[in-house]
Amino acid sequence: MEYFSEVRAVSRVRTDCAVVGVHDDRSLQAGAEELDGALGGRLGRLLRAGDFSGRLGETLLLPDVGASAAARVLLVGLGSRKAWGRRNYRRAAVAGAQALTKCAAKDALFWLAAGDVPGVDAYYRARFVAEAVGHALYRIPDLKSARKPPAPKLARVGVRVDKSDATAAGRGVEHGRGIAAGSGVTRDLANLPANVCTPTYLGSYAKRLAREHRSVRVRVLAEAEIKRLGMGSFLSVTAGSDEPARLIVLEYRGGGTDAPVALVGKGITFDTGGISLKDPPGMDEMKFDMTGAATVFGAIKALAAIGAPLNAVGIVPACENMPSGRATKPGDVVTSMAGLTIEVLNTDAEGRLVLCDALTYARRFKPDVVIDIATLTGACVIALGAHVTGVWSNDDELANGLLQAGTRAADGAWRMPLMEEYQEQLKSNFADFANVGGREGGACTAAGFLWKFTDGLRWAHLDIAGTAYLGGANKGSTGRPVPMLVDYLLSRA
Repeated sequence: MEYFSEVRAVSRVRTDCAVVGVHDDRSLQAGAEELDGALGGRLGRLLRAGDFSGRLGETLLLPDVGASAAARVLLVGLGSRKAWGRRNYRRAAVAGAQALTKCAAKDALFWLAAGDVPGVDAYYRARFVAEAVGHALYRIPDLKSARKPPAPKLARVGVRVDKSDATAAGRGVEHGRGIAAGSGVTRDLANLPANVCTPTYLGSYAKRLAREHRSVRVRVLAEAEIKRLGMGSFLSVTAGSDEPARLIVLEYRGGGTDAPVALVGKGITFDTGGISLKDPPGMDEMKFDMTGAATVFGAIKALAAIGAPLNAVGIVPACENMPSGRATKPGDVVTSMAGLTIEVLNTDAEGRLVLCDALTYARRFKPDVVIDIATLTGACVIALGAHVTGVWSNDDELANGLLQAGTRAADGAWRMPLMEEYQEQLKSNFADFANVGGREGGACTAAGFLWKFTDGLRWAHLDIAGTAYLGGANKGSTGRPVPMLVDYLLSRA
């Protein structure tokens, strides 16, 4: 897919489809009058006739406008001018992208980025279009036996901007293209069934990523190496599975000798709960329990596609959590890589057991900051729903940076409390502490558990249990929080 910014006059541009915004007062967005002039005022006449309301997200394709400037015009509703801003702009871009992929156009030019959007500069106007198109073009890697529907013909997408905005818009579409590619990787991995996307598969995929991008180096550690590292907490989770665990390390080098950002992703490729077995309804969705790992893969892919000038290391502890005669039992005590002992009261609180050893392993890279990403707790879903990602951090600057990135990227997050009182709930009579602290504040006690392994680190924890995927009839990965995470990383560069 090719993206570009366009500043030439409409008389010098030819496109299969021009995407034009209309407010609910039936007026064209600023800048689109130039296109309407080239079309002999046809758009204005259509709007005055009342054939399009301009309601937010509404679309109408005009397939043959009979002009040299555009073979087709796609009208997209922008809603009211009073509410016009970042949220509605993004919704309009998504609606336009989805409609565009259903027509036969091979290339398109978005005029949505040409007009003024309060609080959204040319960079983000262009980037949101590229992200929206990438999202609309995404297809789930299904394993159905029926013939696949034909892929959309769309191959080139441009954004029309003023000449003064050309540089920013060009950077925006390139970054949007990279983020869309990274989100696609995350969604692909998370959507695959657990009998395909095993820890071994993730290790092979990481090596494929390194072959695609010279800036990425990969190391995949087998169980024997993980054992030599002393990762008893991690290995306690995989004890009941026949699938071998893997510790996957992806290094992206784009910024000289600067200290890297360490991204640690929970990679439970299927979570039965272990001996603390989950209820059957909804257990099929536990293939998504490796979305933290998939997010690390997606972020590294995006950075490499963009060529971002910074260093990052991704660390993925990947395994299954299964019940068997060898599985860890409630009440067992295990020893982490940090030397701390843990009483496993609930084997379904396994994510923190793999993450704590991965956080300890991250220290060898001397990272500037460490961010872990995990579908960690159902309690976070209860607290925040599916709208925003939970953020816990021991560093205000890091936390604020992530929250601001979430706002800029329209991939929202909310800071949650990190307090010693939550750690008090993890007391154990038989080990240094337990892996659960009761029902009250479950997402906060989980973060408090990880906090114990971050002394001396600038660290943040992202609980994406509510935002990583959708259930029910729309079951599938959302690709979040790749946009927020990559926006944060780009802001550092």
